Amino acid sequence: MKSPQEIVSLMLENDAFSKWLDLSVVNIELGSCSLTVQIREEMLNGHFLAHGGISYSISDSALAFASNSRGQKAVSIETSIQHISTVHLHDKLTVVCQELHCGKSVGRYEATVLNQNKQLVAKFYGTVYRSTDSW
Repeated sequence: MKSPQEIVSLMLENDAFSKWLDLSVVNIELGSCSLTVQIREEMLNGHFLAHGGISYSISDSALAFASNSRGQKAVSIETSIQHISTVHLHDKLTVVCQELHCGKSVGRYEATVLNQNKQLVAKFYGTVYRSTDSW
C-alpha cells in the first residue's frame, strides 16, 4: 500500500492546474491535508481581489489529496464554499482539509482557508465517491 505522501506525489505529477497554482503541500496524513498558496497578480479579478475560484480551487485540491490519502481512488461528487473575507495580492493562504466521515463508498470533508494573519477567508465542504480502485 502506498503512503499518503506517495499518493499525493503521483497525483501532482499530472496535475497541471495545481502546478499553476504553485501550491505547497505542508502536511498530508490519512484523511487530512494542509497546503499553502501565495496570491499572484494573475489570480486577481476585476476588483483587484483574489478571484473566488482561487480559494475554491485550493480547497478542492486539498480535498482531492485528503480523500485519496487512504489509498482508494476518490473523486468529488458535491462541493460548496462560503467566501467570508476578501483575499488580496500577496496574501498567503493556508487550507486545512479534514475528513468528517469515511465510508465504504462515500467520504465527507471540511476545509478552512486562512490568510497569513490566521483570519478565516473561506469554508469549504466536499463529498467524494470512493471507488474500489487503488493507487
